[in-house]
Amino acid sequence: MSEWTLQKNTRFPGLKGPIVVCVMDGVGVGRRDGSDAVWLARTPTLDRLAESGPTAELVAHGRAVGMPSDSDMGNSEVGHNVLGAGRVFDQGAKLVAGAIAEGTLFEGAQAHVWRDLVEGVRNRHSTFHFLGLLSDGNVHGHIDHLFSLLRRCDREGIERARIHVLLDGRDVSETSALDYVDALEALLETISEKPRRDYRIASGGGRMTTTMDRYGADWGMVERGWKTHVRGEGRGFENCRRAIETFRGESAGIGDQMLPPFVVIEGEGKPVGPVVDGDAFVLFNFRGDRAIEISQAFESEQLPYFDRGSRPDVHFAGMMEYDGDLHLPSRFLVAPPIIDRTLGEFLSRAGLPQLAISETQKFGHVTYFWNGNKSGAFDEDLETYVKVASDARPFEEQPGMRASEITDRLIEQLRSGRYRLARVNYANGDMVGHTGYLEATVQAVEAVDSQLARLLPVIEDLGGALIVTADHGNADCMFEIDERTGEPVLNARGDIQPKTSHTLNPVPFHVFVPGAKISLAACAAGSARPGLANVASSVLSLMGFDAPEDYEPTLIACIDRP
Repeated sequence: MSEWTLQKNTRFPGLKGPIVVCVMDGVGVGRRDGSDAVWLARTPTLDRLAESGPTAELVAHGRAVGMPSDSDMGNSEVGHNVLGAGRVFDQGAKLVAGAIAEGTLFEGAQAHVWRDLVEGVRNRHSTFHFLGLLSDGNVHGHIDHLFSLLRRCDREGIERARIHVLLDGRDVSETSALDYVDALEALLETISEKPRRDYRIASGGGRMTTTMDRYGADWGMVERGWKTHVRGEGRGFENCRRAIETFRGESAGIGDQMLPPFVVIEGEGKPVGPVVDGDAFVLFNFRGDRAIEISQAFESEQLPYFDRGSRPDVHFAGMMEYDGDLHLPSRFLVAPPIIDRTLGEFLSRAGLPQLAISETQKFGHVTYFWNGNKSGAFDEDLETYVKVASDARPFEEQPGMRASEITDRLIEQLRSGRYRLARVNYANGDMVGHTGYLEATVQAVEAVDSQLARLLPVIEDLGGALIVTADHGNADCMFEIDERTGEPVLNARGDIQPKTSHTLNPVPFHVFVPGAKISLAACAAGSARPGLANVASSVLSLMGFDAPEDYEPTLIACIDRP
């Protein structure tokens, strides 16, 4: 018997229709008060699922999804990794922190990339550049990782370093950039006081305007980043703080993530840190989706998306390998998790057709991340991937996003009768939640609920099942909350400070199987607190299979037909 053989469940033969896993991105279970856009929204479909069918809450953050501690937020990348793998793997944040703490990033058999970068800069007396998200959100990167790399450069005799900062305001408080910039400037000043040391911020910009595009949604962001970081072209300021304060003065209420790109200049407007031949360049983000395109800009011989001009000959490395199939970038400091034997691969090897569908913003999550950071299908004859193009308008202006079109395509595909498993992601709760606009986020949640209402009769007609869950929280808390008092935080104007980051809240788990009585396993309500990793086994239960032994247990205890 092959290791890929799925054993039949002797207690239940499985449903004849498709099993649909719906991920309501960023829709968690919050405080059920004025801060909670999910609670404020009119959601008759979710209310029906919670009241009439089996329901539970799943842990979607911290160690339950492979993060270093339970104070770490979950995110869409690790959430979909866990949903698709049925097990928990140590993720980028934990792997990088461990490699730094243990010293393996800098010394030993795995440190050859770092050694090559350092030795090249020392031999050529060139510049060591660092680019990444400057915050402690621990979703795409962490400021502590950058600090460790800079201190190591100083110890190893690197004379000149330049930092290109991407400002967050999304995984952290909306206007917290100066806290991180000031901490970085203090470290750079301390290092630069030493003989033959020149460490400075060279450029920057908000993460949603500069560099950090994903899934090819807006290559203009990458082009702006390339011109800013590499060429040193753009609006100039004497330092990073002045740039941020100027932009805030010019655009009242602007969040850090939307700040325009800028260049730090000196003398007669000369940029302090353009990238030139012989330099070293490290992208210190560990998460892959928003790091792939700028990596391509550095490494690809031909790039059709924008004109790079003269591409400098640099020694480029990522913090991690961002795409394991494309092997991008070609050099990286920390090996990524090896996520194997995913649900998608098991079903593919069993000859069972699958469908994955979302709009551009979350397409890679139901494909690449769900499949264990694997690009492409396991079997193109058995898998159909549908990407609905995201709208270019700001999310708060169109909170419905492309949810309706996604449902149109999903229903069309389901009615073909071909698929045994379909996975769909509605991006609204997360993408609109990140804007900090409460009313728009309420509308976003309502838009998702209306699409679920369209799905229920289709599931019933086809004799299938619908699992409704989320990958992490976001829309469930739209205000910054004081941990000591439990009250909303007020800004300098006396207004409630919007929260634009993910939450630590659990996420819902609803099961809809019309015409059947379903009992949830004891673990679904027990002290063990099930997590996203339990979903894969639950899918297999509904399909009539036992899960592999090393998967987290199913949440489905019994399915009775009248």
